[in-house]
Amino acid sequence: MIKPTEKVPSLSIDLVNGTRWVLGDQRPDQFTMMIFYRGLHCPVCKKYLERLQTKLPEFTDVGVNVIAISMDSEKRAKKTYEKWDIEDIPLGYGLDEATARNLGLYISHAIKDEEPDVFSEPGLFLVNPDGTLYGSAIQTMPFARPEFDALIKAITFVKDEGYPARGGK
Repeated sequence: MIKPTEKVPSLSIDLVNGTRWVLGDQRPDQFTMMIFYRGLHCPVCKKYLERLQTKLPEFTDVGVNVIAISMDSEKRAKKTYEKWDIEDIPLGYGLDEATARNLGLYISHAIKDEEPDVFSEPGLFLVNPDGTLYGSAIQTMPFARPEFDALIKAITFVKDEGYPARGGK
């Protein structure tokens, strides 16, 4: 598991728009927020990302670049993009299991036909512009995710007060 202030492993991921997103190329004013979601099969993920869509301008205002990433295939990720109301969220797909585990994400196996054989459980990472981890929230199930309004307030506080990353010891 990556601790705060440690370098986040390099990540390069395909996006549904045909481009490639690279963590090391990000230059946010405050943070890059990587949201790892379970995939097309998850109604909780759908609701969460659709809520994120409505909050994107506020994250931009506080200096945060956003991406959502899953282990879904390209085909499933494109269906997600078409069916969910998330048109402004960069949507990455094809995260491999080894990278997911390296990031500290929990891995699940299908228990229903509509689920992929293997997928990661949710996680949210705030990465500093220098590529080090500021903070993370990692879940073992689809529930209990960070609330966006609270995150925006916290990021504003961190920015205004110079609040350091905690939990790295």
